[in-house]
Amino acid sequence: MPVPLAPYPTPPAPYTPPAANAAQSQLVCSGCRNLLLYPVGATSVCCAVCNAVTAVPPPGTEMAQLVCGGCHTLLMYIRGATSVQCSCCHTVNLALEANQVAHVNCGNCRMLLMYQYGARSVKCAVCNFVTSVGGSASAAEQKFNS
Repeated sequence: MPVPLAPYPTPPAPYTPPAANAAQSQLVCSGCRNLLLYPVGATSVCCAVCNAVTAVPPPGTEMAQLVCGGCHTLLMYIRGATSVQCSCCHTVNLALEANQVAHVNCGNCRMLLMYQYGARSVKCAVCNFVTSVGGSASAAEQKFNS
């Protein structure tokens, strides 16, 4: 007597990528620090590179990004934080809001520099020149910096 064959298993449903107009958000992987895209509403994201699972912040949490001053890794943090510690090199970075910083051109190499309001001077990371930005700068230096 022939043995009956088992039915073939049903194939899995084909993967359908989200529609082009589907809302997505992004966060930084807690493992390898790559930028991850995920659909809005997800509670966690699994990284395709390192398989780390990163929790998604609750809806309505405003996030901001900065580049670590120590190792140049992209860091993501909750908006309003005053400092952010890098998980790679442990550097503590100041997290300044846009209204807490100002810009000036370096008095030597003309590189655009960013500094915290209230500072009297800023040192250029390119040429190490110190540019005065407070009220004590001479008229010629102020003209050159604007």
